[in-house]
Amino acid sequence: MTQPFSEQSLSIASEPPIILGITGSVAAYKAAELARLWVKSGRAVDVVMTENACRFVTPLTMQALSGRPVCQDLWRASEDGMRHISLSRSAAAIVVAPTSADFLARLAQGRADDLLAALCLARECPLFVAPAMNRQMWFNPATQRNVAQLVADGVTLLGPDYGEMACGESGEGRMLSPQAIVDAVVRWLRNASSASAILARRRVLITAGPTFETIDAVRGLTNRSSGKMGFALADAAARAGADVTLVAGPVNQPTPMGVARIDVTSAAQMADAVFSRAEQTDVFIGVAAVADFTPTNIIDDKIKKDKNEILTLTLAPTVDILDELGRRAPHIFRVGFAAETQNLAQFGEEKRRRKKLPLLIVNHAAEAFSSDENEVLLLDDHGQHPLPKMSKRALATRLIEEIAQRIDS
Repeated sequence: MTQPFSEQSLSIASEPPIILGITGSVAAYKAAELARLWVKSGRAVDVVMTENACRFVTPLTMQALSGRPVCQDLWRASEDGMRHISLSRSAAAIVVAPTSADFLARLAQGRADDLLAALCLARECPLFVAPAMNRQMWFNPATQRNVAQLVADGVTLLGPDYGEMACGESGEGRMLSPQAIVDAVVRWLRNASSASAILARRRVLITAGPTFETIDAVRGLTNRSSGKMGFALADAAARAGADVTLVAGPVNQPTPMGVARIDVTSAAQMADAVFSRAEQTDVFIGVAAVADFTPTNIIDDKIKKDKNEILTLTLAPTVDILDELGRRAPHIFRVGFAAETQNLAQFGEEKRRRKKLPLLIVNHAAEAFSSDENEVLLLDDHGQHPLPKMSKRALATRLIEEIAQRIDS
């Protein structure tokens, strides 16, 4: 039987310990490697396990790897019964890995029916969750609602990853690798405490990719946006210390470490996702190639081809997210993107003034949609600022620096 925590066990490391929470998931075996990596780096680890987690990995294994007692029982956690409050007070962060669908739901509801849930509810330190579940469980609307609520509450989402799962299926839902989790948490903690983190504590909302406007059961209107620039910006903003939420259209791009991702399909869904988070946003970067029009009448079945008939579609304009966001949340620093095929400076500046944007980034549509490199022109109240062609990842880092300078000026 494992022993309760002692005050001595909390003070053997010079840096505050990490609380590693383990929930009931097949991926629980990866938590052993997580503990090993942190201990190897010199960081103490206090392991807290749910009852179901103990069905997948033993507390004795985790105690051997962490070198510290493992805590499981809410009522045996300490002599005074207050460890569910006091333990997190000395921790650098709580990292729940793996996080099951059930535990995500309990976190979103504010439940405190076991030690780990109570710790998360009573914490004063950052909370990271690394989901691990079947792809259908991950994409279930209930799970996505819970994730959205946790992100809105300030919880940092790590993953999930895309790949083969224990059930034999492939898709999004598997837990990130232990090394990726360690890297993301270390980077977040470093940025949060470093003056060099240029967007530390800023809440950044980014849209990326195309939208898909349904015509019938098999057809729709979309564009060739890959989402690469938006995802690169989300990664760069997270590396700069920001709390990043990425609203992504239908693209096949991996989620950057430490970024909360919300998948949408249509322009209306993207607008709803953005507007619902406006009050919790400091900076908005609209990179997505949002459809300007959407069909007014969606056909449930496939429209059959008739060679003697011309098909006519009636389209209605979609909501202008950048423009509407300026009216709804004037406190947000809004950054727009424009992909043009000619007269980049002229058309870009007209758009910037029309939408009253402090910064607009304009580039050529051919590079925006098909290339891994990009050359852009920055437009603000002081004029034009061209940047040379570079990789989208390098450009994203530079753009985050440009945005940070303008926010603080």
